[in-house]
Amino acid sequence: MQKINKLLVASALMVGVSFTFQSCLDLDEEVFSEVLSENFQPGERDIPSIIAPVYGSLRGLMMGWQGHFDVQEESADAIVTPARPNGWYDGGTYVRMHEHTWTPLQWQPTNLWQSSYRSITTANRVISQIEDEEIAIVEGRDAVIAELKAVRAFAYYLLLDNHGNVPIVTDFRDVSLPEQSDRASLYNFIIEEIEGTLPNLSQDASATYGQMNYWVAKTLLAKIYLNAEVYTGTPQWQKVIEVCNEIIAGGAYSLDPVYSDIFHWENQNNEEIIFAIPYDEIFGTGNTVHMKTLDPLSRFVYGMQAGPWGGNCAVPQFIDSYDQEDGRLYDTWIMGPQLHANTGEVVISYTKTVPGIAATASNEGYRIGKYQIKPGATGSLDNDFPFFRYADVLMMKAEALLRTGNGSEAASLVSEVRARAFAGTNPAKATVTAATLEGNSRYQYGYQNPDGSIDLDSGVIPYGGFLDELGWEFAAEAHRRQDLIRFGVFQTKSWFNHRPHPQAESKIIFPIPEGELNNNPNLSQNPGY
Repeated sequence: MQKINKLLVASALMVGVSFTFQSCLDLDEEVFSEVLSENFQPGERDIPSIIAPVYGSLRGLMMGWQGHFDVQEESADAIVTPARPNGWYDGGTYVRMHEHTWTPLQWQPTNLWQSSYRSITTANRVISQIEDEEIAIVEGRDAVIAELKAVRAFAYYLLLDNHGNVPIVTDFRDVSLPEQSDRASLYNFIIEEIEGTLPNLSQDASATYGQMNYWVAKTLLAKIYLNAEVYTGTPQWQKVIEVCNEIIAGGAYSLDPVYSDIFHWENQNNEEIIFAIPYDEIFGTGNTVHMKTLDPLSRFVYGMQAGPWGGNCAVPQFIDSYDQEDGRLYDTWIMGPQLHANTGEVVISYTKTVPGIAATASNEGYRIGKYQIKPGATGSLDNDFPFFRYADVLMMKAEALLRTGNGSEAASLVSEVRARAFAGTNPAKATVTAATLEGNSRYQYGYQNPDGSIDLDSGVIPYGGFLDELGWEFAAEAHRRQDLIRFGVFQTKSWFNHRPHPQAESKIIFPIPEGELNNNPNLSQNPGY
C-alpha cells in the first residue's frame, strides 16, 4: 500500500458528532462530512478512518518537541545539545537533561507524559464509541478493538519505561480521578493487555504497515521482557528468547542488506521494519530531526525549503568507539565538509570536536544523518520512524542468550547483524566472539575537561562489548537511555560533561509532572524527587 494510506492521518474522527473519511484503498473516494454516528454503518474500508486519530497521535509522542526520541537521546551518552551561537541554551533545559538534574517542573518529561496520555485517551475514546455502538462495526469489531488496545498498550509501555508509577485508565466514560499504579503493576497490566489482543491481531505483515499487528505486539512483549529486571526486579531472559524465536520463525521480516535503506525517505514497507511511526512532509508532519541537528547553512547542501536550527550533535566519545571501517558510522553521522548543492562550494565543515555543553561553535559536532534528507526537504521529513525492526529482534535474543550463558550463539546473531556494516570495507570484521561481547566497552567513559582531555572512569562494564553493538546498530533511534539503564551505565558512568547524579538510582525514571500532582491528589511523586 502507499505510504499515505498507512499514515492513517488524512481521515479524522469527530467525537460523537461527525466523521470525515478517506479510504486506505481508494484516494478518490467520495468524502462525507457531518455524518451522525448513529447513522454511520462502517465497512471494512472505513476502518482506517476510525483508527486514524490513535495512530496520528503517535507522531507527536515520538518525534515531537521533547517527545520520546528527545528524552531518550538527550539523557544518554551518544547525543548532546550544547549551547550554540544562535541559541539552544533554552533556560538550561538541555544541560539539565545531560546532567540528569531535571525536575517535576521541567517541560521535557512533562511533554512526554502528556503526549503518552493523549494517545491513551484517544484510544479509550474510540474503543468506547465502538463498545457503545456509537460506531457500529458489524464485521471485524473484535479485531479493531484488539488493535486499539495494542496501540494503547504501546503508549503505556512508554510510560512504564519513562515514568514508572502512573495511573492506568481504560474507561473513557469514567471521569473520576484515577489511582496511581506502581511500576510492577503497570508491567503486569501491559503484559496481560498485549496477550489478550494477540488472538485477534492480523499476522499479515504486508497489509498492516504502520499498524499494530500480531508481530508488532510480540516484539513489544519481547522488549518489555528484555527490561523486566529493571521494571520489576525479576529478569525474564528465557521469555525474551521464546518470543523472539517465534518472530524469527514467522518469517515476516528480514534484515535489509543495505543499512541506509531502512532510514530512506521512501522507507515505507521496508522488509526490516516491524513497526514504524509513519510521517509525511505534507499529510503527516512532525519528523523534524534534521531541523534540530543541522546548522542553518546546511539548507544549501540539500536545497532545503526551510532553515535548520543547528542544535544537537554526537558526543565525541561515542564517535571514537566506532571501528573506522564500520559503515554505520558514515550512514548515521554527517561529518566533514558539506558542499553547496548548486555550486559545489564548502558551506560548512562539521568537526568531531565539541568543547563543552556551555559554548560550542556552529560547526562543532557531527550531526545526525541517519534519516536521509531528501533534496528540497521541507521542515518535516518524509522518513518514517522505525520503532521496531528485525535487527532489534535478533539483538534482543542475542542479549538474552549472552546473559544466560550461551555466548557462542549470541555472537553468531550479532555477527549476522554486523555483516552488512562491514560488507563494503572488511567483511572479516563482521565476526565477533562471545569474549568480545562479554568484555569491557570500547567507549572511553569519563568527564571531558575544557581542554578536551578526559578524566577516565575506572571499572569494567559487564557485557560492555554487547552494549557497544547496541549503540552502533541503533544510534539515534531512541534506544540509548533504556539500554544504558539496563547495563547499569546510566547510573554509574561519566560522559562528556555528565557525571553520575548523587541520586542516580532515582533518575532511571522521570518525575511525575508537578501539574499532574496538583490536579490529582491520588498521585505521589516518584522517589528522589
